[in-house]
Amino acid sequence: MTPPLLLSCEAISMAYGTRSLFDNLSFGLFEGDQAGLVGPNGSGKSTLLRILSGVTPPDRGSRSIRNGVRVGYVPQDPVFSAGSTVDDVVLAALTGVDEADRPGRVAQALGRAEFTDGRANVDTLSGGWRKRLAIARELAAAPDILLLDEPTNHLDVEGILWLEDVLTERARACLVVSHDRYFLEHVATRMLELNRVYPEGVFEAEGRYSEFLARRDEFLRGQQAYQESLANTVRREIEWLRRGAKARSTKAKGRIREAGRLIEELADSRARRVTAGAGIDFTSSQRRTRWLLVARDLTKSLGGRRLVSDLDLVITPGTRVGLIGPNGSGKTTLLNVMSGALPADRGVIERADGLRVVRFEQERGGLDPTQSLRRALAPEGDTVTWQGRSVHVASWAKRFLFRPEQLEVPVGRLSGGEQARIFIARLMLEPADLLILDEPTNDLDIPTLEVLEDSLAEFDGGLVLVTHDRFMLERVSTVILALDGEGGTATFADYAQWEAAQSAAGPAPPRRATERASQGERPERAFQGERARPKRLGYREQREWDGMERAILDAERAVAACQRGVEDPAIASDSTALQQRYAALEVAQAEVSRLYARWAELEAKGATPGGST
Repeated sequence: MTPPLLLSCEAISMAYGTRSLFDNLSFGLFEGDQAGLVGPNGSGKSTLLRILSGVTPPDRGSRSIRNGVRVGYVPQDPVFSAGSTVDDVVLAALTGVDEADRPGRVAQALGRAEFTDGRANVDTLSGGWRKRLAIARELAAAPDILLLDEPTNHLDVEGILWLEDVLTERARACLVVSHDRYFLEHVATRMLELNRVYPEGVFEAEGRYSEFLARRDEFLRGQQAYQESLANTVRREIEWLRRGAKARSTKAKGRIREAGRLIEELADSRARRVTAGAGIDFTSSQRRTRWLLVARDLTKSLGGRRLVSDLDLVITPGTRVGLIGPNGSGKTTLLNVMSGALPADRGVIERADGLRVVRFEQERGGLDPTQSLRRALAPEGDTVTWQGRSVHVASWAKRFLFRPEQLEVPVGRLSGGEQARIFIARLMLEPADLLILDEPTNDLDIPTLEVLEDSLAEFDGGLVLVTHDRFMLERVSTVILALDGEGGTATFADYAQWEAAQSAAGPAPPRRATERASQGERPERAFQGERARPKRLGYREQREWDGMERAILDAERAVAACQRGVEDPAIASDSTALQQRYAALEVAQAEVSRLYARWAELEAKGATPGGST
C-alpha cells in the first residue's frame, strides 16, 4: 500500500537569469520518506527546497501540500535576529502553539539539541551551534516534513551523529540536501539527484546512498548504450536523406519527419551528457627533506581554557593529518599555531628552512564580494601562471566549472560552492610544502569533493586537514589527531579506529533499546522466565551480569521520576528549570538504553552458565 502523499511539485520550472535550473520537474514526498537530494553545484537544489517550503514560487508549475501538513525548513545559512537569546529564537517559532505549552516545547527542543543555557546570546554562538539552534527551532514546532539544506555544514562529527539520531526519530518525512556521503548513507532511505544529464531532470532510487550509486551507474550505462544505438540509426537516416529522398509519398514524408525527430533527440541526449569535473591539482614544491614540521610538548590555551597540552607531532612529506574534535575544541587555533599565526604558550615548533605553507581559511574572508570573478581568479591581468606555464583566465575559470559569461559577475553573487572553488583555484597557484585546510569541503558538491580527494591523496607534501566529511577523512588521512576539548589529544591510524575508540569509551544507545525504554516497556517482561547465563565471564563481568536486572529496574525508576519532574505544573512557566529537567530525562533514558545494550552484549557471549550460580 502506497503511503499518503504529503508534499509534491508538478511540472515546475525555474531559471536564474538566462540559465534554466530545471524544467518540467515533478516529484513527491510521502509519509515516512527520508530522502536525500544531491546534484552538481548550480543544479538548483537550494532553489528546489525554497520552492517546496513555500518561500519561493516557481516560474512555472505548482506546489501542492496535503491539508494540515506542517513544513519545517532549515536554510543553508540560517539567520537570527541580532541580540536574541537562544530561548527567544525557539519561542518565536511557536506562534501557533498554545501559550501554556510553549515553555515545555522550548525546553524540550533545546535539551534535545544539548543547549545548556537558554539565555545565551545567538551572536556569540559558533557556526556549529547556530546550525543546531536552527534545527532545534524547526523541531520545536513539530513539523510533519523537515527540509534541510546542507545541515552538516559547520557541525563537528559529534554534531553530525546527533543530527543522524534526530532525523531517524522526528518528522513524518524529511528531505535533506547534503554532500556528506556517510551522512546520506546513514540517514536516507531514498535518493534523488538533480542533473540535466537525466531525461526528466531528476533520477530517483529507493535505498541507501550506496544503492543509489549502483543504480545510477547502471542507468547511465544503459543511457550510453541507447545513445550509441540512436547514433547508428541517425547515421543511416542521414545517408538515406543524402541519397536524395523524394518526399512524394506519405511514407517518405513520415520517414523524413521521423529522421528529423531522431536527429533532435540525439543532439539533446549529447548536450545533456556534456559533464565536467573541476580540475583540482595542488602543486607540491617537490621538496626533499626528512621532516617539514615538528611540534614538541606543544601547549596552547585561549580565553583561559586549555585547548592543547603537551602535543608531540611530526609531519613529513606524505603525512596527511586529519584533525577532529568537537566545535570549540581548538582545531582552528591549533592550525593557527602550526602556521605561525599564533604563538604557543609552551613547547616548540620547528619548521624546515623556508617552509612554504598554503592555507585554506574556513571563513573565506579574503574574497571581495564586489570584485568580479575575473579579478578574483587573476588579480594581476588576464593570465595566471600554473606549474610554470601561462594560462588565460577564461581557460582557468573553465577548469573550475565557471562559464565565460560569469567572468564579470561579482563574487558576492556566486554560490557558496562556487566561492569555495575560487579559493581552491588560488591555492593551486602556490607551490606548497605543507597544506593547511580548514573545512575546505563546505558547499562543494559531491563530484568536486571526489576530485579534491584525489588531488589531496596524491599530494606528496604534508597536509593538515580539518573537515566534518568522514568519507574524506577516511580516504585521505594517514593519521587522525583528535582533540577532546579539554586539552587532551590522541592519535589514531584512521577514522574507523577513532570511531571504534569513541564507541568503546561511551557507546551510543542502540535505537531499539532507546525505543523500548521510551515506550515504557518494563524490564520485568524482558526478564520473565529463567535467564540465559553467559559463559566464561570474568569475575567482574559475572558480578555485573548478576546485578543487571536490579540496575535496569533502578534506571527505569529514575526515568519515571524524571518524567514526573518534567510534567510538574509548578515549573511549567520556568523555561530554565524545564530545560534542566528535560536534559536529566535524556540522560536517564540513555542510561536505560546503555544497560539494555550491555545486557544484550553479555547475554550474546553464550547461554551456558558460567562463574557462580
